Amino acid sequence: MQAELNIVILAAGKGTRMYSDLPKVLHPLAGKPLLLHVIDAARKLDPARLLVVYGHGGDALPKAFAQNGSVSPHGNQQIIWVEQAQQLGTGHALQQTLPELDENGLTLVLFGDVPLISEETLRALLKIKPGEVGLLTVELPDPAGYGRIVRDAQGRVTAIVEHKDASEAERAISEVNTGIMALPTRELKQWLATLRNDNAQGEYYLTDVIALAVKEGKTVSTCQPRRRSEVLGVNGAAQLAQLERLYQHEIAAGLMGRGVRLADPARIDVRGALICGRDVAIDVNCIFEGRVDLGDNVTVGANCVLRDVSVAAGTRIAPFSLLEQSQVGADGRIGPFARLRPGTVLAAEVHIGNFVELKNSQVERGSKINHLSYVGDTTVGKNVNIGAGTITCNYDGVNKFRTVIEDDAFIGSDTQLVAPVTIGKGATIGAGATITRDAPADQLTLSRAKQVSVPGWKRPQKKVMRNEQ
Repeated sequence: MQAELNIVILAAGKGTRMYSDLPKVLHPLAGKPLLLHVIDAARKLDPARLLVVYGHGGDALPKAFAQNGSVSPHGNQQIIWVEQAQQLGTGHALQQTLPELDENGLTLVLFGDVPLISEETLRALLKIKPGEVGLLTVELPDPAGYGRIVRDAQGRVTAIVEHKDASEAERAISEVNTGIMALPTRELKQWLATLRNDNAQGEYYLTDVIALAVKEGKTVSTCQPRRRSEVLGVNGAAQLAQLERLYQHEIAAGLMGRGVRLADPARIDVRGALICGRDVAIDVNCIFEGRVDLGDNVTVGANCVLRDVSVAAGTRIAPFSLLEQSQVGADGRIGPFARLRPGTVLAAEVHIGNFVELKNSQVERGSKINHLSYVGDTTVGKNVNIGAGTITCNYDGVNKFRTVIEDDAFIGSDTQLVAPVTIGKGATIGAGATITRDAPADQLTLSRAKQVSVPGWKRPQKKVMRNEQ
């Protein structure tokens, strides 16, 4: 922990241009809120205090984070939530945090809607000498709307001028303020106390502290991010989509750099952590959520969704399959159009075919469920074959019951296994059976009615109405 580092994340804005009732910083990027991306970057710096300023929507923001566990302690560190009841500018927002700041050392200011900022860039910004101000700037080909960095003849920063307040000469400056800065906390408290709102917006600008620092003879040390995308903010749905693709492009580049074969790096979405072994191949339009582990030589077909899944080496997942909170053994075959629901555990060399759904079931080595079946709350042994249209009837409307199918059993097509029931080792269940009692090992069990043909029976004929004649 850096004992003298405060980090303040400003997240009180309304986000009017999002046209949404959801606070802007709660909109998702790669599956998690914008604000959480910034918090994760901040936590990597191990600050003494981490504060988030909220405002729009009342306490909806801290409540939302409390519900998904995002504000639980990180080591010995917990988020301090500070309310800005009135949104009167960034300077006013930081003023609300003053009672919580450690006066010794630095205060790093971040923004909850600038989610791609990296730990490396922030560490570079913090490499300032005692008493200096650190400022993150960036060169933009079109700086419209951004505060301009004004320098003197010696290249020293003298002020930041907001676009609406800038002269024509100042608007021609291409170096702009990102809003991210590191300030000596004791002096910051003094500067904030003297801020004025005599500007076009009638707000208290945090950027005005730069001019105050210069007036006191402080050196403003600037640095630039590794990539321009790190300092892009989100003001609307189009910008959010732009940042999503930038983020996914970086992930795809990293995967390919480690040898993963992507059919099209522009058509993959990783919303969590994707860990891949050697010779992994991923087709187009696949989504990976939570933590997904793919072993060596795993192939994922087009249009698959994997969520909190581990897949062992050599398994092939055919297109349009959905796997969630499941484990798949080595050399398996899944899909196409298969669904593995939470609690599914497949051993090696298991085949799960098209339109097969499993839930909370364990399937041992070499077993096959190839067509149009539902297997829920079931233990399936080794080398079992389950025919098309088989259903485990595990729910009586109130309680769930378990089905056990032992090794080498053969379940005929269109069978209903009404749990709780056990199919013995080597048993065969005839097609079309409804099994309500345990089936003995090594025997054929049937439950069909006698086949009957009705002589003289005719199909119903359509009645002709008078208005059709």
